[in-house]
Amino acid sequence: MTIENLLRDNIKSIKAYSSARDEYQDASAKMAFLDANENPFTTAVNRYPDPQQSKVKEQLAEIKGIETSRILLGNGSDEVLDLLFRAFCEPNVDNVITLPPTYGMYKVLAALNAVELKEVLLDSNFQPKVEEIIAEQNNKSKLLFLCSPNNPTANSFDADKIERLIKDFNGVVVIDEAYIDFSDQESWVSRLNEFPNLVITQTLSKAYGLAGIRIGICYASEYIISVLNKIKPPYNINQLSQDKAITRLSNLGKVKQEVNSILKERHRLLQQMDGISIIKKIYPSDANFILVKVDDANKRYSQLIEQGIVVRNRTSQALCQNCLRFTVGTSSENDKLMSVLKNLN
Repeated sequence: MTIENLLRDNIKSIKAYSSARDEYQDASAKMAFLDANENPFTTAVNRYPDPQQSKVKEQLAEIKGIETSRILLGNGSDEVLDLLFRAFCEPNVDNVITLPPTYGMYKVLAALNAVELKEVLLDSNFQPKVEEIIAEQNNKSKLLFLCSPNNPTANSFDADKIERLIKDFNGVVVIDEAYIDFSDQESWVSRLNEFPNLVITQTLSKAYGLAGIRIGICYASEYIISVLNKIKPPYNINQLSQDKAITRLSNLGKVKQEVNSILKERHRLLQQMDGISIIKKIYPSDANFILVKVDDANKRYSQLIEQGIVVRNRTSQALCQNCLRFTVGTSSENDKLMSVLKNLN
């Protein structure tokens, strides 16, 4: 198996659109820019943004200890995931495998791209059933999605199970690490060099507090990144988002302080939820949210709404009957949640 053989035939030969800022990259130079049909009058954003987001990637490369050539940025992780479908999955021919309960966009993107979705449920401990997954693949299986820490279950997958899947799956293994900053587990970015079929996605939406600017991150081999660069929109990350990301990435101390606060609050919530009568089970959390089983999820969800608290009702998801998902909020928000939960009847 080679990555090139997994690509769609039309993607192998496609030629990327060359934008004005691809052809002349030094946009900071004292030049008269008459190449991109822009409005020449300064508004701070009258020029097209860097199509390769070089400054953002340089910061991420330093933080993660990886080359910029192995980083791709997307308009949210959803765009990164969609690019992977477009690169590797032939519509109405290929398939992908997901492990419910998991992030719902995998299923949406499969339908959008006319790609068959194969589902292998997690086991009762929300861990991958490795043998069943390997048995489910065929010669048309192109992508395997592992969300770890997983949404909505909040747990991380066992490292030995992930490694076995990377080695034995005949396509590309995508590890979605949107919540990795809240986990004690080491990111798989550190092992990227070992596995040419490994792709890791992360985001600035969670730990970095930048959900509103929509920046997702893809770490992969130089070859996979080069392919995705060929098919991404030329200016997919706007200038305002790039500027905000650069500012935030320059203040990692503040980010770590906020993450530590969330972890402290998560621990407090887990302790205080124990013994609340309507809560029947509290699942371990490796993320910035907690999944709990309650006596009646639909009833409790409505009661919380009436009390001005919005949570996520996950009772319709596989293996999550009567489960609610609580995001870890501020100390005052968490106090309100606990007060309401203790008084529901």
